[in-house]
Amino acid sequence: MKLMSRKGMTALMAAASLIGMGAAAQADNVITLGASVQLTGALANTGRYYKDAYQFAIDKINAAGGVKVGDKHYTLKLDLLDNQSNPSLSVRQYVQLVSADKVNFLLGPFASNYVISDSSVAEKYQIPMVEGGGASGQIFSRGYKYVFGTLPAANDYFASTIAMMGKLKPEARTVALVAADDSFDVSVAKGTRAHLKQAGLKIAVDETYRENSSDFSTILTKIKAAHVDAILWSGHETEAMNFIRQMKDLNVSPADLSAFTVGVPTADFRNALGKDANYAFGMTSWLPSPQLKDKWFGDAATFAKDYKAKYGYAPDYHAASGAADIETYAMAIEKAGSLDPKKVRDAIAASNFQSLYAHVKYGKNGQIALPQIVVQVQNGNLEPVYTTKFLNKPMYPVPAWGDRG
Repeated sequence: MKLMSRKGMTALMAAASLIGMGAAAQADNVITLGASVQLTGALANTGRYYKDAYQFAIDKINAAGGVKVGDKHYTLKLDLLDNQSNPSLSVRQYVQLVSADKVNFLLGPFASNYVISDSSVAEKYQIPMVEGGGASGQIFSRGYKYVFGTLPAANDYFASTIAMMGKLKPEARTVALVAADDSFDVSVAKGTRAHLKQAGLKIAVDETYRENSSDFSTILTKIKAAHVDAILWSGHETEAMNFIRQMKDLNVSPADLSAFTVGVPTADFRNALGKDANYAFGMTSWLPSPQLKDKWFGDAATFAKDYKAKYGYAPDYHAASGAADIETYAMAIEKAGSLDPKKVRDAIAASNFQSLYAHVKYGKNGQIALPQIVVQVQNGNLEPVYTTKFLNKPMYPVPAWGDRG
């Protein structure tokens, strides 16, 4: 083997040094956003919305020239870890993102119980976290300054539904309220009780079940015996589907309607339940309307079309809120003219722009204010039916299982 001369070795080392300098220079032009998301495990079906939406928005912004800070252009980069639907692992991964990976800023995971713990890492290290996966009031009632959320408050999730119920005939009078015991659903139930009281509706059944439960027979037996007019249900999507299947098996039919916090807006929900999804009411903070315009995608309808073409499934409000999280950073960093976490944090707090998701303006607690749109599955299609006014005619009252044809 021929040994390299000292001159050759020196030249090679110089070249390596230049390559290293080039890599460092390239790194200097990159803003890294870090997140731990459920890519596997029980919540992976929803976690994929955030993984895909984060990357989709980053790619779109980079293709348009990236983010300008002063007279310098930066590209965005995603550092994404799989928390395997494990809350403890998620916290450890956020510590890793901040302390070892040295990401610039943080994006959130899915689900309020994850965000509650993970946002404490952001607050401790004073690095902003913008998240579109947690809506529990517990996230935003702690006086934290570094967490911002693009989902509406969990306490008000059923507000639009209850307002709609007051305008329908026959008018519902008794309600069964069913909620899981995790942070988000506890917040939903607490707020719903207040909204029902204000509307003069009686809670005939008020039940809490353990998160990830699959057997609702005991609760459904109580609901059937109470002959309620309406069921308001809060939990995860898989649980919602199991609840509906068992409603049918046990022939539990409220006189007027059943409404769910999750599931109804997604194609997976409707495909899995088939015709049994019909008549179910749900809610969404976003629909792919061409009236929702932004500076990168054009409008929400274009975003939805391009997203489905790229990933093979339609986006829902999880994906839209995730994309808005990326847009928040792009707008705030340029406004701050700096990558300093505190300056960017202050710019996020002052956000006031139109996104493909909604008008983004964070409240003093760091959470966006956004009304829910009541939707219903009608003949296999998702139809918006109510916000502060009727958008389409609801199929109401809901017929008993045996009368659905």
